[in-house]
Parts: sequence; C-alpha cells; structure tokens
Amino acid sequence: MQSLLRWSVENSTPSTGPTPATTTNKLDPGIIDHILGKPDAQLMKEALTVGLDERQTEDTRLQALDDLEMLVQNIDNANDLKKLGIWQPLHNLLLSSNTSDTLKMQTLWVIGTALQNNPAAQLAYLDLDPLPALLKSLSPSFNSAETRSRALYALSGLLKLNAAAVQQMGVVGGWSALRMCLEDSEIRVRRKATFLLNTLLIATSPSSSQVNLQPNMSLPTSETAPPQIHANSHASMLSDPSSVSTSALTLAAIQDEGEEEGSLSLLDALISTLIEPVPFGVDGEMEKDDEFQENVVRILYTFAISCNGAFSTVQKRSLVGFLGGITTTQGEEHLNFGLTSEEWEELSGAVRS
Repeated sequence: MQSLLRWSVENSTPSTGPTPATTTNKLDPGIIDHILGKPDAQLMKEALTVGLDERQTEDTRLQALDDLEMLVQNIDNANDLKKLGIWQPLHNLLLSSNTSDTLKMQTLWVIGTALQNNPAAQLAYLDLDPLPALLKSLSPSFNSAETRSRALYALSGLLKLNAAAVQQMGVVGGWSALRMCLEDSEIRVRRKATFLLNTLLIATSPSSSQVNLQPNMSLPTSETAPPQIHANSHASMLSDPSSVSTSALTLAAIQDEGEEEGSLSLLDALISTLIEPVPFGVDGEMEKDDEFQENVVRILYTFAISCNGAFSTVQKRSLVGFLGGITTTQGEEHLNFGLTSEEWEELSGAVRS
C-alpha cells in the first residue's frame, strides 16, 4: 500500500499550471496485480507449479491444488486447462509413485470438478487415456476411502453424457471395477457407483424428448437439476448429439456375463448386493444402507421399465423373494425404496412377468 500511495502522489497532475513535461513513472507490475488481481490463467499456472513442487511441504501443495480446484469451478477456466498445458502434468500426479494418497485425493478433486458438465474438458482429458489411472484409484488396496470416493467423482465427471469414454470402459476393465465398488467397505463409494450406473443407463438419445441441444437450454443428466449448455464448452455435443448416448452401451455392459464360464453379470451383482449386502463400516458393523438400496432399486427400475430390459428366470426368482414382502402404501414411498406407488407397480410387474 505504501508503494501504491507513493506512485499516486508522484504521478498526480496539479489542478492548475502547465502539465509536467517529465515522463510519468512506470507503475510496478506487482502493484497492478495488487490493484486488479492476477488473471485466472496465471493463478492456475502458479497453483499447478506449487502443487507439483516436491520441495514444498505437503500442506502447501494441498492448498495450491485446492486453489486450483476453486478456479476450475468456472467452466471457462476449466476449458483453459488444455490451452495452458495443465492437463498432462495434473494427470501425471496420479501416475507418479511419489504422490501421497492425500495429494492424489486432492488431484482427483481438481480433475472431477473440471470435468463437470463440460464435454470440451472431457474430450481433452480423454486424450490422455486416463481411465486406467482413475480405475486404479478405486482399489482399496492402495487408496484410502476418501481417495476412492474422489476417484468416483472424477470418473463420473468423465463418463456422464460421454459415449466415447463409456465405450472405453469395456476395454480397460471399467465395469469390473464398478462391480467391485458395490462391495466397498466405504458406503459412500457404493452409493456413488450405483448413482453413476443409473445416470449412465438413463436414455439420452438424439430422438429422446429429454434432450434439447439448443444453446442456453438445459440437458437433464439425472433426476437432479439439469446443467446449462454453453456453446463454447458443448460444441461436440451440439455438432454430434449421439455423443451423449450412454444408455445402450451401459445396458449391454450390465447384462454381459463376461468371458469366464459361470461369471456373474453386473446386473447379477446388483441384485445380489441388494438382497445380501456385504457388511460395511470400519469393523463391518453395518449391514444395510437405505440410500444404497434405493439406488440399486432405481437401477433395476431404469433397466426394466425405461430401457425395456428383461430379467432372467433366476433373477426374477431372487427379486420376487426379496421384494414380495414390501407393500405399496400411498404417500409413503420410502417403503418402496424411493419409488412412487406407480413405479413400484411397474417394477413388480416386470419382476413377476
């Protein structure tokens, strides 16, 4: 502030008398930054530099990555990650053996935020073949519960309304990784995995009445409030509406029994974890979670009713035995795993048909 005051005094013009002929003192760029603030692009580069610097303390690096995450909440800043060359070094943090679990968690948070409702960012990141690293971050053998939860956040950001990324899931064992998440000891991981599966399964085809790809209109991605469409970020979506269609790919994946004889499909795993959930919690002391069960039942509804999927005889027998004791009570949808009375009747009919 002293420098700013001194500059103001030295460069002030008298109210009377001739204008001084001397050249005005040049203002220090640091003072300009103090007055106007640094551009976001510069702030992002500086935050990344600190976040990558292994000479810094871990707390300092974590704060820098936290600052970067706040900056990429702005969709224009997220788009600039490619132009600024930030995607590759950011992804390298996930690949480095020197990256601690906490730093990896924070990095996944930055990545996930940048990808939210941003096809341009999705495509830029997909160019780095990120799925193997994201899926590895789901493994409980190497990652904390918080990191696994953030990995699903980043994976969801990459996959939602992104047929190209969903197509790659089968190539890199992504569906098997999600199936493992259904038995994760951290219930948040189970919830996020099932919510993601249902989101990918919901039909969003170019002919669907749910999809409106006009600029500044909304595009539903789930039961939650729809995001806004921005022409600069959603150019690929606007030019190729089929690029958002993940339903058919997901439908095929959850029905696929795999190449190994006797292996269960993802749909089998969902039904199994609904009926006999693996205990969770620090000591495995918890056996049931209402939100997780509601998510699974919602997937079954989307599969059978929205996607016209058919349960096998064995699957129907299992579901009839589990759901048969549930009675429909008007106005008490929680008794029906979050389904309305009408939805419950539809699902029950599909199971008993």
